[in-house]
Amino acid sequence: MTTTLNIAVLAGDGIGPEITREAVAVLRRLAAQGHFGLNLGSAEVGGAGYRASGHPLPEVTLRLAQQSQAILFGAVGDFSLDNLPRELRPEQAILGLRKSLGLFANLRPAIIFPELASASTLKPEVVSGMDLLILRELTGDIYFGQPRGVRILDNGEREGFDTMVYRESEILRIGRVAFEAARKRGRRLCSVDKANVLETTQLWRDVMTGLGKEYPDVSLSHMYVDNAAMQLLKNPKQFDVMVTGNMFGDILSDEASMLTGSIGMLPSASLDANNKGLYEPIHGSAPDIAGQDKANPLATILSAAMMLRYTFGLEAAAHAIESAVRRVLADGLATADIDRPGSRRVGTAAMGAAVVAALG
Repeated sequence: MTTTLNIAVLAGDGIGPEITREAVAVLRRLAAQGHFGLNLGSAEVGGAGYRASGHPLPEVTLRLAQQSQAILFGAVGDFSLDNLPRELRPEQAILGLRKSLGLFANLRPAIIFPELASASTLKPEVVSGMDLLILRELTGDIYFGQPRGVRILDNGEREGFDTMVYRESEILRIGRVAFEAARKRGRRLCSVDKANVLETTQLWRDVMTGLGKEYPDVSLSHMYVDNAAMQLLKNPKQFDVMVTGNMFGDILSDEASMLTGSIGMLPSASLDANNKGLYEPIHGSAPDIAGQDKANPLATILSAAMMLRYTFGLEAAAHAIESAVRRVLADGLATADIDRPGSRRVGTAAMGAAVVAALG
């Protein structure tokens, strides 16, 4: 009996509708081939949500996300709304979804496709063969800690303040996901902190060290975040799996993405305790190229592959998408961000169509 997948498609702003359209086409082709049934729902989110209902995460959108098994997410961000109060800005939609759905584990793979080694800003010999997975804790840390705000001091000067906070249970939760992921890969886990300065991350290191005793088959190392940032540029292939907190993970995963040649190639998964997930490319809404058929849809298509793997356990279908992307790249097709000598420049729709065709 074919399983029916219930997926919420939240395209969002900027290039979001263009890239999610191509990922949906890929899912529809696999459904037509009999891999699964497909039930898709859609709703506005981000700037589009605000324009439709006065809030970046409308109640109808949140309900759809809660009722679906997984969410395929495009991008949010609309510069014309930057003057809104912070709680109404488009980016608050993704934070709201993470918090409301309990999406605490962010998985960001950074893989070099052989055809794109020359597109990296680093020398090909430094990045060729890189296959890195960064796990970022997603619902704690300084992004959500209280108290926070801006206050007026006695001398009239303004002072901004945010609170970095982690509970032991939150560290254990993301730590277990990281150790389990490392077990399925090269059995090497690097935990990133700033324990020499921050009490919060000293606790992080202590908890991760204790947890490591439950995984004697995984080699655990620790690295300060400033050194980790340097080592990603110096020798990224030394890493297999990295795990870190919300703020450090935000920064390091974006840095790692550029090692692959383009942020347009990087998918991500944000999972809850039961592997329900929100899947999105890690790039932004790119309003400067929205509607121009220039965006790279491959990160979103690869995010759909992650969805099939992590939420639905459909490894064969996930592998089919990834293999199709590899064939398209091997054929020399490239959007503007991954253009290279000898490649054939195509737009968003043509790249998506090529992946669909490569699925057979």
